[in-house]
Amino acid sequence: MSVFSNTSQDAPELRAQYAKAVLGLVGDRTPLEVLRETPGAAARAVATLTPEKLRTREAPGKWSIAMVLRHLADTDVVWGWRMRLILAQDRPPITGFDQDVWADRLDYANADPNAALETFAVLRRDNLRLIERATPGDLERVGVHAERGEESAGYLVRLYAGHDLLHLNQIDRIARSLT
Repeated sequence: MSVFSNTSQDAPELRAQYAKAVLGLVGDRTPLEVLRETPGAAARAVATLTPEKLRTREAPGKWSIAMVLRHLADTDVVWGWRMRLILAQDRPPITGFDQDVWADRLDYANADPNAALETFAVLRRDNLRLIERATPGDLERVGVHAERGEESAGYLVRLYAGHDLLHLNQIDRIARSLT
């Protein structure tokens, strides 16, 4: 199993390894730069792929690029909600979510990749507006994640930048496997 695997059934030490690996993807890059660039990078990565290729799963039990795009859009809903809770409330509880259950029950397999890209871009612009207005003190505010404990708004900015890079790499890997 890859260190980049992340399921709701993972033990706490595996979740910690996942977070460390995802944060490591950011490297020396500025998290806000990554977050700003991801919608355009995702759109460019899929621009020449046919609808059939976008819906082709990488392997049995794995996601297609269309599913990854829908996940990115839905994750920005989650991230935006978490950031708003942390910035507006004192130490709010932050619930986790099972991405595979969402993919199944929200029918990612039939997601429209263009609609997912559009939704992702709109949500990301709004979430960036919120983050860019945050003060350094705001970014130190914390929520208490049900599975991972205290997480600051600034930490979530870095974590979601790494999450973006993880999924851009996944899109690239899937696209290369389809040629």
